[in-house]
Amino acid sequence: VAVAHMTQSRESSLMSFLRRIGFESTAWALRRFHTSVDPHALVLEVGSGGNPYPRANVLLDAYETTRERHWAPLATDRPTVLGFVENLPFKDHAFDFVIAAHVLEHSADPARFLAELQRVAKAGYIEVPDAFMERINPYRDHRLEITCRDHKLVIRKKSAWQHDPEVVELYEDRVKPILTGDLIPRHPFQFHVRYYWENRIAYEIVNPDVDAGWPAPVTHRDTPPMTVSARVRQIARDFLRGLLSQRRRNASIDLLPLLRCTACHATDLSRERQALRCVGCGMRFPLRKSVVAMNEGQKGKN
Repeated sequence: VAVAHMTQSRESSLMSFLRRIGFESTAWALRRFHTSVDPHALVLEVGSGGNPYPRANVLLDAYETTRERHWAPLATDRPTVLGFVENLPFKDHAFDFVIAAHVLEHSADPARFLAELQRVAKAGYIEVPDAFMERINPYRDHRLEITCRDHKLVIRKKSAWQHDPEVVELYEDRVKPILTGDLIPRHPFQFHVRYYWENRIAYEIVNPDVDAGWPAPVTHRDTPPMTVSARVRQIARDFLRGLLSQRRRNASIDLLPLLRCTACHATDLSRERQALRCVGCGMRFPLRKSVVAMNEGQKGKN
């Protein structure tokens, strides 16, 4: 198995050039197609959603459909597992590299989340909204504010989805259209954290005693119709993802040697017709085409 030494630049030469000439939004879009990892490394993406990174070989998400990704359908174009990052259904050191883009901020237990990333992979990449943007432009399902200082993640747990409702109201009344419609799209690198790690993740939770497990506010399922330009962008993105993915390699991956039971953490699983069964505790996990539902275990007979 290849070691995921990060010998490449964290930005492609094209990204760096575009940023120098002021095309920062284009450079930002290209980041998904440049992962600083050995081409032979086995790569997991957690929280992969509907637009996984092309370089990921195995995908993990908590739900097939969820409001947290605006009801976008789950992409399953390579081996896919349903499970939670705080209890990853993979063996220790199963992967060389793990991508966690826009998922850490959804966790109520960041210490366990980050411990699991380090347990299953040797290195990785984390991307989140910066704490400043989260403070003034909070999301109903985001439970953390995260920034980076001296290559260390600084994490603040949110006691509610809004830290300061009065500031948010003032911001939304006049400034939000300018910030989200103009400033952030033109300067996305300044409003996000991009964090590469190897061997260990340096982080600090400044308020560990805060309970971030509050119920998210209920909203109606209201997905606006996709515009023609958005549809064109989606087609182009899907084409590039397919072109740049390791499709042949991904099709040959057998998930069974990588998995462990989420109930007892035993690594001895057997394949049945429509499920995987833990030999240790008898838990059964449904198989649905290319998806292994490790978050839907049911006790069976040994």
